[in-house]
Amino acid sequence: MKVMILGANGFIGSALTAAIIKERPAWQVYGIDLADNKLGDLPQSSRFHFVEGDITINREWVEYHVKKCDAIIPLVAIANPAQYVTNPLRVFELDFEANLTVVRQCVKYRKRLIFPSTSEIYGMSPDSVLDEETSPLVYGPIEKQRWIYAASKQLLDRVIYAYGVSEGLDYTLFRPFNFIGPNLDNIDEPKEGSSRVFTQFLSNIMYGRPIRLVDGGSQRRSFTFIDDAVDCLLRIIENRDGCASRRIFNIGNPGNCVSIGELAAMMLEVAREFPELAERAAATQVTTVTANDYYGKYYQDIQTRVPAIKAAAEHLGWAPSTALREAVRRTIAYYVALERGNPRNQAV
Repeated sequence: MKVMILGANGFIGSALTAAIIKERPAWQVYGIDLADNKLGDLPQSSRFHFVEGDITINREWVEYHVKKCDAIIPLVAIANPAQYVTNPLRVFELDFEANLTVVRQCVKYRKRLIFPSTSEIYGMSPDSVLDEETSPLVYGPIEKQRWIYAASKQLLDRVIYAYGVSEGLDYTLFRPFNFIGPNLDNIDEPKEGSSRVFTQFLSNIMYGRPIRLVDGGSQRRSFTFIDDAVDCLLRIIENRDGCASRRIFNIGNPGNCVSIGELAAMMLEVAREFPELAERAAATQVTTVTANDYYGKYYQDIQTRVPAIKAAAEHLGWAPSTALREAVRRTIAYYVALERGNPRNQAV
């Protein structure tokens, strides 16, 4: 099988590429991204073909490889709240328009499409557990520009579904719920409001900055370890007996649902287990900030995200297995090991 991964150097893309190279010897990966820094630890393999490029510029390369490959996974997107509120048109242009071109190429060449939707697609749904088929998708007023990301993803979900009905497109939509794990982000360059919450908190611990909880950190999220998520994605790509075709899957761990404040407390506890971080974690202050001050007036928050994962269990035989504390420990351990190996950090 030939698998094309657009955004192969991202968190999901690099983890998925590594798993394919290590665990699926009969598969090949064709990847493209703006850089390759997260791919440096991959074992050397003639089955991984990578090009450094931009999908909005290297259009001929993209179309050629859509035509050449069996499964197409477009992971290129802007996915951080600060960009939603400060640069919404760029979010729309990349997340919707650029990806729509890839979707249409999959239709044209009759290729299997595995498309990343998002847990944010549910918006402010009143459901306590978010179901792929039945939960309403509820967004705020137009002035709350943060919803342009979720709206772009929702529209693509609907377009892909419609192509499945009208053109027979073979697709799977998957909705990630707060993936964490090694190689998540560059811990040295977090940007308040732009980085994932785990990255921001860990960087604050490591560099002696206070952890700031937006609106007190009462928002609840279901954190999912990347190895569990990749296991699910491999099953989707494999698609035994068409088990994933024309389906939508939440990929998340409902057992790992905690508030952002509880996540911060757990990260501080776990960080104290590492000699390198013990003093820094003990000295880290936890403060609060309003969403308006943190993100700006165009932001609106989502209070709770808990995924229903019955569909993945029934059709893929998948269930997450990594508890939150273990996921936190393994992620922090990765960055501690990086710090140990970085000469400029030896005196920290």
